[in-house]
Amino acid sequence: MQKPHWHVLGAGAIGCLFAQGLHRSGSTTTLVMRRGVTVRSLPVVVEHDGQRCEQHLPVITPDDTAEISHLLITTKAYDVHSAVSGIAKLLSDNCVVLLLVNGLGLAEKLRADYPHLDVFCGTTTEGAYQLSAQHIQHAGRGETRVGRAGQDTPPAWFEGFARATDACVWDSDIDSALWSKLAVNCIINPLTAVSGCRNGELARSSELSAQVEALCSEVADISRAAGFDNIAEKLRPAVSAVIAGTADNRSSMLQDIERGRQTEIDYITGYLLKIAEQHGIQAPKNRSLLERIRNRAP
Repeated sequence: MQKPHWHVLGAGAIGCLFAQGLHRSGSTTTLVMRRGVTVRSLPVVVEHDGQRCEQHLPVITPDDTAEISHLLITTKAYDVHSAVSGIAKLLSDNCVVLLLVNGLGLAEKLRADYPHLDVFCGTTTEGAYQLSAQHIQHAGRGETRVGRAGQDTPPAWFEGFARATDACVWDSDIDSALWSKLAVNCIINPLTAVSGCRNGELARSSELSAQVEALCSEVADISRAAGFDNIAEKLRPAVSAVIAGTADNRSSMLQDIERGRQTEIDYITGYLLKIAEQHGIQAPKNRSLLERIRNRAP
């Protein structure tokens, strides 16, 4: 079977990591760039463990006429809808769309607005950050989970996609994986952003540790109401493990605040609070963080 041609929308750290991984695994891979980009190819450089790998990948923009059959989206959450809208005319009927984006609520909106698209979701713990445009540091290997609620068997394209990274699995319970990541992100990201601290400080500071405890309690209550009892029970140790494992990291939300960028708070804590409201749950600690981040973000 011929391998699908993947187009990657979002040439940030994760987008470049997967674009190069797809190319190296034998899949034709093209970067989708914004209007105004005139080059027809770009060098994608990935550095890992002292090794440097550079691949030149072709480029298209929304003004091109290429048909897109398989689309990997790795943009910021708030850019997903406008970015897809910009290339909607290029998307084939039943185009496979894989969302590898922070936050929740985006897949539902895409399916509603573009019912002809074949939408899947994913989450990854691969560690990567940008050194410069299309030049990234692969900081740590992780696991990528891909799936769609109610689909036990992976589609034909998944076998080839899974070769793009060392550890990629099909998850028939992807909703739990996505909620688990959301729950942890709701605690670590906004709290480090408003405190201006690295992740590890959430465990070292007694004041911040107490805030982590209070946030975990609220998020656990919402998780139970949403049907994720197992995640609720394991949330506190899961958060502690992430804090310990990423102690020297500065969360993406903190970096966005420091650089004056828009944050993804509405797709993380904002989504959590929508679910809380549906179940009549008050979550004042999380709501306070949401408002503080909104007031700081541009």
